[in-house]
Amino acid sequence: MAKGADLSDALNIKVWIDLDNTPHVPFFIPVLRELERRGYEVILTARDAFQVCELADLKGLKYEKIGRHYGRNPMMKVLGLVGRSLQLASFYFLNRPRIALSHCSRSQIMLCNILRIPTILIVDYEFSETPLLIRPKWEIVPECLPDHGLHSCATRLRKFRGIKEDVYVPDFEPDISVLECLGLSKGDLVITVRPPATEAHYHNPEAELLLNALMDRICRTPGVRAVLLPRNKNQELTLRDKHPQWFESGATIIPQKAVDGMSLIWFSDLVVSGGGTMNREAAALGVPVYSIFRGKLGAVDAKLEKDGRLVMVRTVSEVNDKIAFDRRDKSLSPDKHPRAALFDIVQHIEDIVRKECPQKKH
Repeated sequence: MAKGADLSDALNIKVWIDLDNTPHVPFFIPVLRELERRGYEVILTARDAFQVCELADLKGLKYEKIGRHYGRNPMMKVLGLVGRSLQLASFYFLNRPRIALSHCSRSQIMLCNILRIPTILIVDYEFSETPLLIRPKWEIVPECLPDHGLHSCATRLRKFRGIKEDVYVPDFEPDISVLECLGLSKGDLVITVRPPATEAHYHNPEAELLLNALMDRICRTPGVRAVLLPRNKNQELTLRDKHPQWFESGATIIPQKAVDGMSLIWFSDLVVSGGGTMNREAAALGVPVYSIFRGKLGAVDAKLEKDGRLVMVRTVSEVNDKIAFDRRDKSLSPDKHPRAALFDIVQHIEDIVRKECPQKKH
């Protein structure tokens, strides 16, 4: 039992975690495990989008699949948000959790705000758009994030050391079979590429120009293989339709099923991504990583750039000048030392649960 934890406080308290996007799966596994170790009952829901359910199945999680992705059309996004909140209502009334936890599940927060269920949002990007009805009651954020721009008042804001990827990196065991599954050999110089989130509200089309320049460079460089990881099937079809030359020579591979993303990063020579999580996973693993994200730069990425753990690529010319196609030594072992992020986050969750769900005095 962790210091300060009291098993009697956890009895009969259900914590509801909603997995809304792919990175939430590895992130919440250690959190779930530690909460259960402390005596809480944890129940899971998952949205059928961005390979969330495939990855949850791969990791052996027990969850209820609820809702899907509704594309980039603003009206459909709103309808999807409301529709999934209504779908989640049945799950709530069947299970009656006492508190809701997510890494930016808007549909869960909307429902819980209507039902007056306490919500905890773990977030690491301060520029997300959050209308009033889907603002959480509590927030847990990296300590490098400024207080301004966040939704919770100071008394309901908690901070943790490090970055969210520090929560699950210590559990990581590389699986070299990921290369064989993708038809890659040890002699290939492997670049893992994550396209920008073109359907997100924060998307800047400049990122697509950087992606195009990168992929064109990869395809004309002998011995280089790209593992391209589209965010959904629609993005894959769009990329294949617009850029058939990327796939003609076999220089570009798109996995046809969910792969162990961390192992893929580890056995890559470098990572280039238009989004946050894969960049930060690579930084946490010590793999060279370049960001082509062109939205507002968040505090976490700014700190990683300042610390030399992440290289920001801002122009097409920098795609050629900054991104080094160099081989790295993959025979080393990942750094598995425990990090403070998991301990801080779980302690904050437990403190919030005690405030929101006080036990009756006998």
